[in-house]
Amino acid sequence: MLEKLNPGTITRIEVDGESRFKYLFLAFGVAIRGFHYMRKVVGIDGMFLKGQYRGVLLVATAQDGNGQCYPLAWGIVDSENEDAWSWFLTQLKEIIGDTDKLALISDRAPSIKKAISTVFEKAHHGACAWHVAQNIKNKFKCADIMGSYWSAVNTYRCEDFTGYMIEISNRYPRVAEYLENEVGFEKWSRCHYPGLRYNITTTNMVESLNSMLVNARDFPYVALLDVIQEKMSKWWNDRRIIATAITTPLTPSRESELRPRFAQSNGQHTSQLNPITYHVKGGELEGVVDIFNKTCTCKEFDIDKLPCVHAVAAAHHAQVSVYSLVSPYYTKEYYLLAYSETIYPVRSQSQWDVPNEVVTRIVLPREVKEKKRGRPKTSRFP
Repeated sequence: MLEKLNPGTITRIEVDGESRFKYLFLAFGVAIRGFHYMRKVVGIDGMFLKGQYRGVLLVATAQDGNGQCYPLAWGIVDSENEDAWSWFLTQLKEIIGDTDKLALISDRAPSIKKAISTVFEKAHHGACAWHVAQNIKNKFKCADIMGSYWSAVNTYRCEDFTGYMIEISNRYPRVAEYLENEVGFEKWSRCHYPGLRYNITTTNMVESLNSMLVNARDFPYVALLDVIQEKMSKWWNDRRIIATAITTPLTPSRESELRPRFAQSNGQHTSQLNPITYHVKGGELEGVVDIFNKTCTCKEFDIDKLPCVHAVAAAHHAQVSVYSLVSPYYTKEYYLLAYSETIYPVRSQSQWDVPNEVVTRIVLPREVKEKKRGRPKTSRFP
């Protein structure tokens, strides 16, 4: 019924050889179409379910131009194993494609890593920097090095990154070795990432979804899906109202990020090198800006796709609109288009018009082994 009421929606159910429920995949048509207006960075994660049939809720989400989560797809599987992730990601690949412009961010669980590398041959896989930080603290007991670690994560320039890594290596050589050889700089460091992940270094956008659904973890699967539909319907409506009321060219969060740079650029000295290139200096770091290719030697403009202070100063000198240098993903126009459609709920069962192939399909409940009650048995040695 979701597919009928929401055109373009994809629902898939996989059963085992005994017709017992195995996997479920759900992606609303409006989210699939709206992904066109999102940066091509997708976070994936799972949340354990506590209902009668247990299992894991999988989710893939982008982040809109205002920094809010944009759920793309949901799945229910038996556990976070390689087969389950591969099935879910295969369905996801059908709706978002697989290109070298796509970034997938997750924790470093072996099942996810293997599934991503198998299913997505072109997309770049990045590690969630927060999960890497937790691994460092748990494995090496060195919470006091986290400041240097996060500076290394967030810096835009490899020269600065090297300095932070020297700090880490001097104090905790094994941590530095772990970050370079076991994790890989290109997985967690913004400046070394081979693709484009903008300012998205963690899977916090997924974690926020999980926290919103924490009270629904005990629900039966159908009731859980109802909660997901209700929340997404509300988000789309609320954000459409916000987008309609915006009076600036950019979304509120990006406007507030860019605006201070106008004032900061006033103290910069700008000289033109050629018709498209400008040398800007006057602050702690000077920059050479290419306003045609939208780059700056400070790398902030290149990675975030939002003009840095140098780019703002160059635009003013060239009498070019600063907003013309901003990625369209941050604009009011894209924000409004992303939420322009409506997600409709399933009506009461008396109003259903279910296709015959759905009526006749047999899907039995998953077999779940009951947990043993009482104290676990222990072996005694003489």
